Amino acid sequence: MTFLLGFILVLAFLVLLAVWIYNSLVGKRNQILNAEGSIDSMLKKRFDLLPNLVETCKVYLSHEKEMFNYLAELRMQASTGNLDANTKDLINTSASKTVADLMVLAENYPELKSSNNFLQLQAAWNETEDQIAASRRFYNSAIVDYNTAIQVFPSSLVAAVFGFKERNVFEAKTEEKAAVSARQLFS
Repeated sequence: MTFLLGFILVLAFLVLLAVWIYNSLVGKRNQILNAEGSIDSMLKKRFDLLPNLVETCKVYLSHEKEMFNYLAELRMQASTGNLDANTKDLINTSASKTVADLMVLAENYPELKSSNNFLQLQAAWNETEDQIAASRRFYNSAIVDYNTAIQVFPSSLVAAVFGFKERNVFEAKTEEKAAVSARQLFS
């Protein structure tokens, strides 16, 4: 009788442990979804800033129509929703490069550089870029936490049974890892 009671207690403990581990893994997976949503939110904020930036710059940079049209096209693509991660990343990279080119180009227009609207938009843009970077760090942290949880014993057993799979951290592309040359930017 005591053997059976002991067996039932051990079995109950193992079931409760498995439930606790499963719930913990679900929580970590949801943190990743939260982090992805945070990145999407910041990217949307960036694309919402684009029309204001473009309108402010159009007054001074009327001959850069192709750049403005390209930014409008990128914004429209980004707003279609339900994009896969690679497409989002491609749109994000293209927009960042084009806006960086626009900011460098604006350096040649003293009236634009001194415009309050442009300075406010530039500050908002920089703040948004900082928030995107913070969101990516949060995402990577959530991924590392989750991957660690599904790899260590005993949660690896529960993860295998319920099909929890490793996820990849955000990584910059090779060209984004290269050193930036201020000389090239301003020439």
